[in-house]
Amino acid sequence: MPSKIEKKQNAAKLRKKPRDFSYTQNRELSWLRFDNRVLDEAFDESVPLFERLKFVSIFESNLDEFLMVRVGGLSDLAELKKQPVDNKSNMTASEQVDAVMAELPGLLTRWESIFKSIEDKLDTLGVHRARIDSLTPEEHTFVTRYFQAYVSPVISPLVIDPRHPFPNLRNGALYLACGLDGITDEESLLGLIEIPASMNRVVEIPSPTGTYSYILLEDVILACLDSCFGSYKPLDRALIRVTRNADIDPDGEGVEEEEDYRQHMKRILKKRLRLQPVVLAVSGSLEKPTLKTIRKALELSRRSVFTCDIPLNLGYVFGIEGKIPEHLRNELLFTPFRPQPNPTIDMTRSIRDQVLQHDKLLFYPYETMNPFLDLVHEAAYDPECISLRITLYRVAKQSRLCESLIDAAENGKEVTVLMELRARFDEQNNIEWAERLEEAGCTVIYGSEGFKCHSKICQLTYREGMALTRLTLLGTGNFNEKTAKLYSDFMLMTAHPGIGEDANLFFRNLSLGNLRGDYRFLGVAPVGLKPLIMRGLDREIQRALVGEPARVFFKLNSLTDREVIDKIAEASCAGVRVDMIIRGISCLKPGVPGKTENVHVRSIVGRFLEHARVYAFGVDSDMIYLSSADMMTRNTEHRVEIAFPVLDPTCRAQVHEYMGMQLRDNVKARSLTSDGTWIPVKRKEGEKPFNSQEALLVRAYRNAEAAAQQRAREKERVAEEAIQAEVEREAVVEPTVEPEAVASPPVKEPEAAAEPAVEKAPEVQKVQATVIEPKPTPVPRPEPQVTKPAHEPNARRDKPTGKTKAIERHRPGRVRMGLGLIGLGLKTLITGKTK
Repeated sequence: MPSKIEKKQNAAKLRKKPRDFSYTQNRELSWLRFDNRVLDEAFDESVPLFERLKFVSIFESNLDEFLMVRVGGLSDLAELKKQPVDNKSNMTASEQVDAVMAELPGLLTRWESIFKSIEDKLDTLGVHRARIDSLTPEEHTFVTRYFQAYVSPVISPLVIDPRHPFPNLRNGALYLACGLDGITDEESLLGLIEIPASMNRVVEIPSPTGTYSYILLEDVILACLDSCFGSYKPLDRALIRVTRNADIDPDGEGVEEEEDYRQHMKRILKKRLRLQPVVLAVSGSLEKPTLKTIRKALELSRRSVFTCDIPLNLGYVFGIEGKIPEHLRNELLFTPFRPQPNPTIDMTRSIRDQVLQHDKLLFYPYETMNPFLDLVHEAAYDPECISLRITLYRVAKQSRLCESLIDAAENGKEVTVLMELRARFDEQNNIEWAERLEEAGCTVIYGSEGFKCHSKICQLTYREGMALTRLTLLGTGNFNEKTAKLYSDFMLMTAHPGIGEDANLFFRNLSLGNLRGDYRFLGVAPVGLKPLIMRGLDREIQRALVGEPARVFFKLNSLTDREVIDKIAEASCAGVRVDMIIRGISCLKPGVPGKTENVHVRSIVGRFLEHARVYAFGVDSDMIYLSSADMMTRNTEHRVEIAFPVLDPTCRAQVHEYMGMQLRDNVKARSLTSDGTWIPVKRKEGEKPFNSQEALLVRAYRNAEAAAQQRAREKERVAEEAIQAEVEREAVVEPTVEPEAVASPPVKEPEAAAEPAVEKAPEVQKVQATVIEPKPTPVPRPEPQVTKPAHEPNARRDKPTGKTKAIERHRPGRVRMGLGLIGLGLKTLITGKTK
């Protein structure tokens, strides 16, 4: 007989509505299709050849992280007797691992083939990677001498036998492995050499002028392998690389009492190097006994071993970009682009004053990050700035922003930095910056246990007399000078008092560990972000149900949150049109009849990484939010994230224009089908190709140039008016008759120069901005002080204050004439001369 508890559990299962899997797909398989989409860029012949090689490297880097984090975590879950089930595909952890492993061989074959094809084409153009089997005598002599002089003193060959246990192979490190034939009768001898990470992996080889030849460090060792193991002779040889599970939960490890959290994270990073292997990659040829020895030592199954005939870890590709001969650069690389000045910001004026006058919206990488960096730098030295507060998730290694925070602290400002040490694979860099900031006098705090702080917010507070003013800076991406040149992101700079109050409360709650704050303008996860999205969708559903037009637009990196997916499906069924641009994972399948037929999903992968998150509701997008959060359960429920409204009409128009340009893309855009695969967007008959990223590049240059020309004309006009005014003042000649008798001619005002047509900001939407939260009570502002206008000099209007002055100013003729006659008479008496 079942117990009472079991009866209750069974009854709860019966009451619970069964999930509908007809319009959802597995997250891991969706991710693999995204990475395959990245690899498509390597096959695109419209992309410059070397840029295609970089996409091959990006594909591999993405896959490494996926295996370490996602497959590593699933492999741990697969060991459980009762495995959790995926709520998008109804698959267990072991079933998901099986599905991933079945997909990988085809992807890796495609990856290997395009790498070889691109390298062959680069070789014909003069960018040559030397292979061991094709070294010329001169190249072989160079390689041998280089090995003897630089490499041999550094490497430490190991012989693995029954008396010498198999060593720990570090996560991601490269090793040269070979079977050995010795003078003894011992079997199963294995040779290992770790490729030294302290040396340059790319070794340049002397080559004719106008070409570039190189060989990889592992190939240098392979070419001289026979001399590495003394009396042991290598029987086979290959490069191997182990990818280990890196899915560590730092909070789950347990922090010792009174232990510095930075020291705890350092221990976690060391542990990551020794976690359970996930896959073994082999480049080269190993005999079966040799490979079996390595595989068993790592406790890996046959399906977890992948072989290829190209280099492992293609990260070196980015290092040789600068070595490409000058005459080949235009052909092999994208045209160099420099982020342009924001056309609404005058960098010769105080950034603070301009933000106080009008909200500013920066758009990376098309526009430069300098206005934000300059504003923080200004604040560090502004005597009226009393505090700077900021959240940091991923920071550049050479960070001008962090240096400004250090300057501010040293100048006596209150500087509070929430440094998230759990930014995966950036932990060490964040630890180092946290230590430097703390040494400089900044107050450094860390995220709450179990909740990463992924929000991007900075607030500067100023004291002006008895009043406080706040500038709040909110972004969709990190405050990182390096990625701001590669990732497509927004940053809002605002002095809005309501947003400022919310931001102030946000930082106060963070310092107290309170994650359940109540905000009027901001949607803050883990409590307030998902409800904001749900209310926006519900509003559009209600509009559609009463026959009104209804629309939702989302731009995300990933969509995996099952509750949000189900609400989008509900909106589709109600008649709401849902347009989404999702770069990576989409667990929702659009176009499923009766379920998601009003949902349209596309992806854009191109020169820049699409990273901005936009939530817009309404046919006229009267509610627009920008955010740091994707619609993933980890973001909506297990992280500290912020969504912020765009209330300024000009900024809203800029976002609206950007959304429209992305939806017009028919070059880099792909549509998601109802079976979960990506296909190129079909162009209508006569429709011209439109690449949204290239169009945004052109627009950035054009707008910056037009703004610079307009400012130059404005300065020229102001200067001309000043000169004209000075000329007019000097041209006021003293009359010889009474001014009352003859009226002075009216002074003609200089005509303002007609402004030539320039590129203007997008037309401001005539739509009232809406915030999902009820409209807050207006915050009272101090009465502005009325300043009397400056007194303008005008000879006809300004009257003298005294009688004597009036005579001197208005009747100069008679006085001066009398004085002149008296002076002439005296001169005649003294000198006897009349002239």
